[in-house]
Amino acid sequence: MEKILICFGTRPEWLKIKPLLLEIDNYKLLFTGQHQDLLCGIDVDYKISINPNHNRLDQLISDCLLQFPDIDFDSILVQGDTASAFACALAAFHRKKKIFYLEAGLRSFDFENPFPEEGYRQMIARIANVNFCPTELSRENLLNENVFGKCYVVGNTVLDNLLSYKEKIEYSNKVLVTLHRRENHGLLENWFSEINLLAQENPELDFIFPMHPNPFVQKYKYLLKNVHVVDPLEHEDLLEILVKSRLVITDSGGLQEEATFFNKRVIICRKTTERPEGLTTGHLVLCSSPEFLEEIFYRINEKFKIDEKCPYGDGHSSERIKKIIQKNEF
Repeated sequence: MEKILICFGTRPEWLKIKPLLLEIDNYKLLFTGQHQDLLCGIDVDYKISINPNHNRLDQLISDCLLQFPDIDFDSILVQGDTASAFACALAAFHRKKKIFYLEAGLRSFDFENPFPEEGYRQMIARIANVNFCPTELSRENLLNENVFGKCYVVGNTVLDNLLSYKEKIEYSNKVLVTLHRRENHGLLENWFSEINLLAQENPELDFIFPMHPNPFVQKYKYLLKNVHVVDPLEHEDLLEILVKSRLVITDSGGLQEEATFFNKRVIICRKTTERPEGLTTGHLVLCSSPEFLEEIFYRINEKFKIDEKCPYGDGHSSERIKKIIQKNEF
């Protein structure tokens, strides 16, 4: 039986590996500490201590490489496009261990949007032995890049968490808002002003904004006078709002997938998205600048209901991954 070291360091990574842990056996968990407040209620086998440094990305990658546990394992599994995923994949590569890459093949083809995630995901795919791709498009991206590892389309594991919520779907007066990505930091004042204006113009709608704890995000909180700003929510609480929302305004990658699974339309506050499948189905609409948000919002709000197949999976991805790992044909 394959001995797998599953590595994670952020909340989105945990949400996407969590359903997989219910399917596979003979694994150990390594937590990198990238999101240091994450471990409440989560038991891990190994933990890396991140030292303080003005360049946190350099420090995180350095600490992951230097503190990587000296243990017996056959392969590692990393997820997504974080510094944690890249560092742990590189550590495994140095040790000539197999690398399973979950959520492989997403591409914006722009190193600045998002930075540094686009670079990390491209580098991990180059050294991975097995790429678990959420969609056929992501698999095609990897084949076009001539990666040496095997590529399988399995869907996105985050949707495995959502099956029990499908029967709760409704369209209420709630508008879910999240904004935090590094690429938007220079525009947050403008984004927040536009969102507050929408809330002021539409008092019948309840704009709910679970605010990221990043101090750079928090310092513009005062602009959201007409918005229901709340502390960061547990994932289950966020889903309870999402499943009842009329529509979503966000720069989050995970929310694009989850909202689409619930047939919610999403305004993406970014110049590009590495999940373009949802643009084709009509679930996602790009808003490249705060100045366009008002026009896009009113256009989407006129026709907020959508009934299209989710392009990111069906909620059974972990079962497919388990079967592939059990075959052990790498």
